[in-house]
Amino acid sequence: MDLSFFFRGFLLAITIAAPVGPTGVLCMQRTLTGGPLYGFISGLGASTAHAIFGSIAAFGLTFVSRFLAEQQFWFRLISGVFICYLGTRIFLLVPATRRTLVRSAGYIGGFASIFALTLLNPITALFFVGVFPVLGHVGQDTGYVSASTLVLGVFTGSTVWWLVLSTLTTILRERVSPSTLRWVNRVSGALIMIFGVMIFFSLAR
Repeated sequence: MDLSFFFRGFLLAITIAAPVGPTGVLCMQRTLTGGPLYGFISGLGASTAHAIFGSIAAFGLTFVSRFLAEQQFWFRLISGVFICYLGTRIFLLVPATRRTLVRSAGYIGGFASIFALTLLNPITALFFVGVFPVLGHVGQDTGYVSASTLVLGVFTGSTVWWLVLSTLTTILRERVSPSTLRWVNRVSGALIMIFGVMIFFSLAR
């Protein structure tokens, strides 16, 4: 096993997950309202989707990447609607005076929503397909072990990022008052809706 593939995937995942986008804003907002575990599990939805995209690229599933490229208009349209819906819900959310108790169904919903949000973004999949050859050819030439190691690195790197983000947000949570949290919800919701509107504008080009 060549561990260099693991570290390449790890670093790639960090570069994809770290930029502030709707997923990062959602993770922080859910950490503030439901606690670090809620934010982290929500982030795991993105990690799982990243691993799936990494598998498509690493194992050379060209028919899948071709399908995503051909149908990206519809994927991006659905993603834009979904993002605007989530942003509106967060914008109108009334913060509790204390941290909300999240039940098992809430964790599943948090994971599923961000998993779907990430999976509906074909740009991320095409980015993986375009970058993986730069990291080193994987698949038939290097073997499935190296490809699996690269995908594991992607999942681990993305997971570590969401753990760090939810932990840092939790530290901030102790200094946030209910009135401030109300504004956090409004700003977070507005930012997420802006991301959705930007997707619609990109479709109109």
